[in-house]
Amino acid sequence: MGNRTEEDYNFVFKVVLIGESGVGKTNLLSRFTRNEFSHDSRTTIGVEFSTRTVMLGTAAIKAQIWDTAGLERYRAITSAYYRGAVGALLVFDLTKHQTYAVVERWLKELYDHAEATIVVMLVGNKSDLSQAREVPTEEARMFAENNGLLFLETSALDSTNVELAFETVLKEIFAKVSKQRQNSTRTNAITLGGAQAGQEPGPGEKRACCISL
Repeated sequence: MGNRTEEDYNFVFKVVLIGESGVGKTNLLSRFTRNEFSHDSRTTIGVEFSTRTVMLGTAAIKAQIWDTAGLERYRAITSAYYRGAVGALLVFDLTKHQTYAVVERWLKELYDHAEATIVVMLVGNKSDLSQAREVPTEEARMFAENNGLLFLETSALDSTNVELAFETVLKEIFAKVSKQRQNSTRTNAITLGGAQAGQEPGPGEKRACCISL
């Protein structure tokens, strides 16, 4: 996937990062959007987001990645930020089993606040610390398969699979949007200004808001 200027895009996809505090959500965000990693990651208070525009085929996608604080006392604040999300990375620390043990609870909270069609990937972060692993790969993979989730193990520290994780989620969202638009075009022959309903915007045009699945 290539980069584009932040002002030139066809779609905006809101993706949320969720999971317990300390699993590496902020570093996954900074690694993907700025190619940075901080060894002194302080707990994120509230919610912040960063963007990165990438290419999927001929479409420019502006990924708006929201970093949701994992501390219990902030969950009431961040629940509103699930609204409008079309993708989510549910992150756990594969060296701390307790962060994996609560994945199901996070998944329930996500589905309570987000659309049922949201694309979700389970992410086991800190794969560089293989000697300290507490969560077997196959255990997490099986949980993901049983719950209809995508799955990858990543390392924000050495960049392993970080690009692939976000790219896979964005591709899945784009595939859903494309299918939805094809179905809409097939069932709606109305033309507006000579353009078929659901057609891509022309050169220079951009979409001002997020896509809902």
